[in-house]
Amino acid sequence: MSTTTTPVAVGDQLPSPTLDAEFSTLLQNISSHGGYAYVSMATLAAGDFRAAEAARDMAWEQLHSGPWNSVLPVWRDAYSMSCFHVAKHHYTKNEFKDALKVLDLGLIMGGLLFRQDLEAAVDLVTVKLRVVTVTDTDTDRGATAVDGGERRVLVGLSDNEMGKGQFVLNLPKRSFCFKRVVKRANVSMEAFLNDYFLSASPVIFTDCMNHWPAITKWNDFNYLTNAAGNRTVPVEVGKNYLCPEWKQELITFSDFLKRIQSNDSSPGSTTYLAQHPLFEQITELRNDISIPDYCFTGGGEIRSLNAWFGPAGTVTPLHHDPHHNILAQVVGKKYIRLYPASLSEELYPYSETMLCNSSQVDLDNIDEARFPKFQDSEFLDCILEEGEMLYIPPKWWHYVKSLTVSLSVSFWWGISETSAES
Repeated sequence: MSTTTTPVAVGDQLPSPTLDAEFSTLLQNISSHGGYAYVSMATLAAGDFRAAEAARDMAWEQLHSGPWNSVLPVWRDAYSMSCFHVAKHHYTKNEFKDALKVLDLGLIMGGLLFRQDLEAAVDLVTVKLRVVTVTDTDTDRGATAVDGGERRVLVGLSDNEMGKGQFVLNLPKRSFCFKRVVKRANVSMEAFLNDYFLSASPVIFTDCMNHWPAITKWNDFNYLTNAAGNRTVPVEVGKNYLCPEWKQELITFSDFLKRIQSNDSSPGSTTYLAQHPLFEQITELRNDISIPDYCFTGGGEIRSLNAWFGPAGTVTPLHHDPHHNILAQVVGKKYIRLYPASLSEELYPYSETMLCNSSQVDLDNIDEARFPKFQDSEFLDCILEEGEMLYIPPKWWHYVKSLTVSLSVSFWWGISETSAES
């Protein structure tokens, strides 16, 4: 039986067993790739805050020296290490929010070598930060009533309030003109394999998430704030990733929640936490969900587990993915349209390598003159309700639009090489 050891700060310092063991080897590796200036600063980083910051800036520049997939792994590890050094300095000065932000940057942008050190440090800093927060809150309540302990709900829209007339006008043309995605309950593994997996057919499961703590917890604004409010996350700002004004930012989760609550629905300011491995970063939220058994069909292995969180109106444009996908709708509801892989030509994929899995057709503003074949393409669509899961087979094109504040989890899985050979 495995046991989990809680990290302990030694002499009020963040412990770093992996960094201590790998420090010299990593510096030698960095030197072999010409990183002499970084090595000079990193050697001083443990005792000099300015040197630690300088080393982090140098590693950051290397991360942005070209396409992400061309960055040498050694520079990602260098960035993680320098983030840890900077966080140590903040920690010793009781600057816990600053320490947590830097540790998160190391987790998000850095390599895997020091991940255990970073995660253990996050746990320690989070404990310290919560003690400080509780103390500050108790002090504030001595003077004013702070929210009265009320539970603030993220989504307060009932099915009656989300009536058809309230959002249908915002859906793409011809919505619900063809077949709807089948909704089923009590689907056995055998039935899923034979009826949907082998035939590559989408299906919605209506009864697979009732046991998830996330179903109740993630509707609670206070719970999300307490679990993740001080953590730094990457968000997308703008209509979607195909638009020229689209950009990415790093902000705290609490600031992200404030943007959602602001109800600013203008396309240029829409903020979306999209396709981020949030649950690798924040284990408290990971404990609120479970991997569906269907993801192990055919000897499957999880490839990616991502969060999708944003206000009403967020759009993921028409595209396809290489893996089997189960999209679990935890909070709110989404409109989803699906086209089979056989219609790829009619969907006008981009010719650029980076966007070849995305369609040039904007479903919210279709240019019929440019894309004449598209109009005759039949599709499946659905409203994915809170508590439902949608199976999307590999290569099926899909467009997704949030109809309310929405929080979803996607489970990508593929067939392992061992299973494929057997």
